[in-house]
Amino acid sequence: MAELAQVLRHVLPIDDPNALVGHSTGDDAAVYRLSDDRALVVTADFFTPIVDDPYDFGRIAATNALSDIYAMGARPLFALNLVGFPRTLLSEGILDEILRGGSDVTRSVGIPTLGGHTIDDAEPKYGLVAIGEVHPDRMITNAAARPGDLLVLTKPLGSGVIATAIKKGEASPEVVAEAVSVMAALNDIAAEAMQSVGVRAATDVTGFGLLGHLRGLVRASGCGALVRADDVPTLAGARALAEAGHVPGGSARNLEDLSDALSFADTVDPVTRILLADAQTSGGMLMCVSPDRLDALLQKIDGRTPVAAVIGEVTEGPAGTVRVE
Repeated sequence: MAELAQVLRHVLPIDDPNALVGHSTGDDAAVYRLSDDRALVVTADFFTPIVDDPYDFGRIAATNALSDIYAMGARPLFALNLVGFPRTLLSEGILDEILRGGSDVTRSVGIPTLGGHTIDDAEPKYGLVAIGEVHPDRMITNAAARPGDLLVLTKPLGSGVIATAIKKGEASPEVVAEAVSVMAALNDIAAEAMQSVGVRAATDVTGFGLLGHLRGLVRASGCGALVRADDVPTLAGARALAEAGHVPGGSARNLEDLSDALSFADTVDPVTRILLADAQTSGGMLMCVSPDRLDALLQKIDGRTPVAAVIGEVTEGPAGTVRVE
């Protein structure tokens, strides 16, 4: 994240009253106001394969891209494909399956894929530009958390560890199947629940891991956070694979980059620390909900997300710091 901040210093400040959310807070998507009651929400996301099956890869990549729309409390309108693929393999049917997986996801939420862009690339890549809409007064950002808010997570952690084990042929079919199921689960139910009960702040958990995205949220909000490690759910097999050394380089870098913002209780072991910083693909929603609205939120979710775990709370600060106990 330090390197990213260094690069982004070259992005000019935004001087447009209709640009409601830009790059300054590191939020999940850009938001641009069209009128008093309409704003566009725009994001782009793509990555290299993390599972062997091309159809599952397509599903996961599309789900991951749409997650940024849902994190802003918006509803998706349409999508564009982003594809990098080796021309020499076009006849193999692999890209067909990737695109079929992505299209099945967009079709399932009732939006069209209106085209996109493809380049000849030695290493396959796939994702979406996703366009959504939200009322300007109802958008959910990562800069509106308040001390006392409870932290609710809707997917277990560990997909980065499992993806690393998959590349080495060390993940069992059962572990892979559960991870794929979770990564391909849309965050639409969580978004609907957030809007319904008036959640103000949220983010989705992806490449910076739970702790990285939480740090970004509380930094943008001017708060701190407390995470109870024992309450954070993980995917089946993730801990054992991490203990066996299947730790992505990105997860280790996440933990290192956060060293100035984190403090751990002595009881939090090294594997748990890695899992809390594990670089996720298509992770869950991390929501900040006031205690008086927690029950309503959980009732709205009612078992329709992979998990709904209360993992900690927003604190007074210092701003941008996270304590793990």
